[in-house]
Amino acid sequence: MGKLVIVDHPLVKSKITKLRDKETNNKEFRELVSELASLIVYEAARDLPLKKIEIETPNEKTTGSEIDCQIAFVPILRTGINMADGALGLIPAAKAGHIGIYRDPDTLMPIEYYCKLPKERDDLKVFILDPAIATGGTDAQAINFLKERNIKDITLITLVSAPEAVKKIQGEHPDVDIYTAALDAGIDKKGYVLPGLGDVGYRLFGTK
Repeated sequence: MGKLVIVDHPLVKSKITKLRDKETNNKEFRELVSELASLIVYEAARDLPLKKIEIETPNEKTTGSEIDCQIAFVPILRTGINMADGALGLIPAAKAGHIGIYRDPDTLMPIEYYCKLPKERDDLKVFILDPAIATGGTDAQAINFLKERNIKDITLITLVSAPEAVKKIQGEHPDVDIYTAALDAGIDKKGYVLPGLGDVGYRLFGTK
């Protein structure tokens, strides 16, 4: 079973509280999403593989470490975009992909409309970025789309998570770890996470 890691650092707790606040404006909201993404990615990157390298300081030669895998951040459009800014600020050498998914109004099934990914590599580690996971349907399908492209090492990074989403993702993709700032109470009839963040797209961009 994939891990569910709730990042409970004091900085994360204070920033997620500010993010939830309905009085937080668009500019502050975007900045907080980016900052929180970098903090959560920091925790999720704790187990990245390392290799030893030799460098030379101004004083002498020494041995250090560098990350020994290719990393890609893949935000789910459109709300994952600001998370990518924070993640890439933390790991600038990472690749960036994008995946666009919408829900068919009749079947309610997730439909992929855009997917641009780095060239697949055996050691490619992908972090999916999505600010809020409610039912988990979109994220579970995004993971399917990546696996269909032979990407096997996948971690989901989110800010708030509903138990329904966690259950679905862990049930369908037990090999995928989830890192989040908060496990919320559930979802309402409209599919919003409670207490959640509200309409994330509107709060990020000012448009529905």
